[in-house]
Amino acid sequence: MDDDQQPVLYLVVCGAPPAAEVEPFVVACQAIGWDLCVVPTRIGRRFLDTGRLVKLTGHPLRDDYKFPHEEDVLPPADALVVAPATFNTVNKLAVGVSDTVALGLLNEAIGSGTPVVVAVRTSEGLAAHPAFDRHVEALRSYGVRLLPHTIGNDAPFPWDDLREVAAELHASLAPSPAGEP
Repeated sequence: MDDDQQPVLYLVVCGAPPAAEVEPFVVACQAIGWDLCVVPTRIGRRFLDTGRLVKLTGHPLRDDYKFPHEEDVLPPADALVVAPATFNTVNKLAVGVSDTVALGLLNEAIGSGTPVVVAVRTSEGLAAHPAFDRHVEALRSYGVRLLPHTIGNDAPFPWDDLREVAAELHASLAPSPAGEP
């Protein structure tokens, strides 16, 4: 990131009900100073007002692979947030599956040490599956920051906590004003 550029945050949106609530999070992150790009999963895209998010962010939503000779439509990410993260995404990410653009970007970020934050929304039954806790712990051991899980569709999703984390990440990545150490 150049000193005159805003840090870039990718918001990976999976297919769970809080996905429809991403717009206020996008606006809050932009107010902090992030250049925000939305990367939905195939199902996550169904929850979004894609036209509105493109206008708001100034970036296309990237959910498909590009050919190696094609230029990327998004700037490189300085950090990634997955909200909401589904049971499926958590499990695939923990074992390194990259069968979607979103998972590929997340796996590359983990491999390169780029900060990744995951906020999970899942059902009680899926959260109780034996693989889930094991995969959550694996992600933590990879350096992924996980917010406390939101279990069930009626529980409030931790957008406020995510805004605080986004602010912390931004503060750690943003260039210092000229003349300051």
